[in-house]
Amino acid sequence: MISTSKFARALVPVVAMAIAAPAPAADSADLARLKAHLTSVQTMSANFVQTDQRGRSAAGKLQLKRPGRVRFQYGSGDPLLVANGKTLTFIDYQVGQKSSWPLGRTPLGVLLSNSPDLKGRAQVVPSNDPRILTVRARDPAQYGSIVLAFIRSPSAPGGLQLHGWTAIDAQNKRTTVRLSNVRYNVAVPDSAFTYAEPKKRG
Repeated sequence: MISTSKFARALVPVVAMAIAAPAPAADSADLARLKAHLTSVQTMSANFVQTDQRGRSAAGKLQLKRPGRVRFQYGSGDPLLVANGKTLTFIDYQVGQKSSWPLGRTPLGVLLSNSPDLKGRAQVVPSNDPRILTVRARDPAQYGSIVLAFIRSPSAPGGLQLHGWTAIDAQNKRTTVRLSNVRYNVAVPDSAFTYAEPKKRG
C-alpha cells in the first residue's frame, strides 16, 4: 500500500506547476462566472479522493477559508498541506519534516483571494458536455498544467461547483483530485489552519 506521504507530496507539484503565466484569450463570460463563484464562497469544506496515474488512491478532507487559508488533511497524524494566508506549508509527520512556499506564488493564492484576478491566468477549455466548465492554468517553462473542473449548478455560488482538478507534470504524469460532499459558507474555525510542528526523526 502506498503511503499517504507520497500522495500529499503529489499536491505540491500541482501548486508549483500552475503558477500564473500569460494564457490565450479565454471565454470572458465563463471567466466572469468563475470569478463570481470564487468571490461568493468565503468558506468551503469537502471530502477529496486523490488518484495517481497508476490508479492508486488516498482520501482526505479539505477545509477552506478566505482570504488565503486552506487545509488538506489525509488523516490523523498523516501528512497535510496548510495555507495560513501567507505561506503554503507541507508537513510530513512520518519523517519529521516540513517545507513552505509563498502563497502568492501558487495558483492557490488566486483561488483563495477575496478578489481574484483571472486575466492572463486562466483559459477556458472547450467541453463536449455543456454541464461542465473546465479551466486550464499553465506554466510553459515547466511544461506542466493543471485543469480545474466545475459543474454548472444554479444552486451553487455563482452557478458553479468545484468538482476537482487534474495536474499534469513535465513527464506527462497525471494526479487527479475529486471532491464530494462539498459545503459552502459553513463554519470553519481558524484553528483548522494551524498545525503541530513535526518532530525530527533521528
